[in-house]
Amino acid sequence: MQNLITSLYNDEAGFIVSAELVLIATIAVLAMIVGLSEVALNINNELEDVGSAFSCVQQSYCVDGFWGHKGHIQGSGFDDHFDFCAGECDIH
Repeated sequence: MQNLITSLYNDEAGFIVSAELVLIATIAVLAMIVGLSEVALNINNELEDVGSAFSCVQQSYCVDGFWGHKGHIQGSGFDDHFDFCAGECDIH
């Protein structure tokens, strides 16, 4: 048993390959972290643009009254006011 432990301790055949794999894996993980953080930032920016687009939708309407020979109906209307904090880049 002592000979097996000594031979494994002295064996350095796979050391270089293991060190290279650790280095490559570290670089790959760092690249993934940077890439995913950029993806998250850009998704957040696009969703903010979508929210700003929804806040810019004109929701007001106006229906004119109808007049006929024997009757009439009044028109109606609604005016959409500017929302508080409905500007561009206001979501933090």
